[in-house]
Amino acid sequence: MDATRQDSSALSALAERLDRLESLDEIRQLAAKYSLALDMRDSTAWAGLFPEDIRVGDGKTGRAALRAWFESTMRNTFTGTAHHIGGHIIELIDQNTAQGVVYSKNEHETNTQWVIMQMMYFDRYERIDGRWYFRRRLPLYWYATDLNQPPLGDNKMRWPEVTPYEGSFHDLFPSWKEFWDRAPLDDSTPVATPAPFGEFINTMRRGKALPKVRVA
Repeated sequence: MDATRQDSSALSALAERLDRLESLDEIRQLAAKYSLALDMRDSTAWAGLFPEDIRVGDGKTGRAALRAWFESTMRNTFTGTAHHIGGHIIELIDQNTAQGVVYSKNEHETNTQWVIMQMMYFDRYERIDGRWYFRRRLPLYWYATDLNQPPLGDNKMRWPEVTPYEGSFHDLFPSWKEFWDRAPLDDSTPVATPAPFGEFINTMRRGKALPKVRVA
């Protein structure tokens, strides 16, 4: 009887580990699918990466409203785009929810400039009926500028015909401001223990509220 319980427990633990690995891989592919669908202007495939009850803004919800926003934005703003996915940290919150941070280096063709951008997304993921979706994507921008104009100085978001502004790239984590506000640490300063497993993002955020981000 004890052996049977042990075997059942071992199989249950193995199933949980496999589910975790499959979830991480599916979530990781969400970011790649998002970029491919966006760059190829497949608005239906792109909207399908979000749940049916996704909130779009202005009181609108649903994939149809999200697709309409995509169609309008992509037709009126960019001729072409390419999104290059970088490092992706994914942390499971429970069996059906997760969060992540993913870097993205992007290129945009407009009517007058070739705009390059460095940014990251702070994501919330949700599994619905066995499938993972984006529940929320918070874009955090470092710079956007013409390919031939390095964005030195403040207000690095420099779109054509738009007054330059800050992009909130460092506002999700308090460490950026703290680093520049304090004196350099030396080897006499105690080092905090490493973040618990699955809590790296929350440990770095330290309870900081989500920033308000200007999209354009």
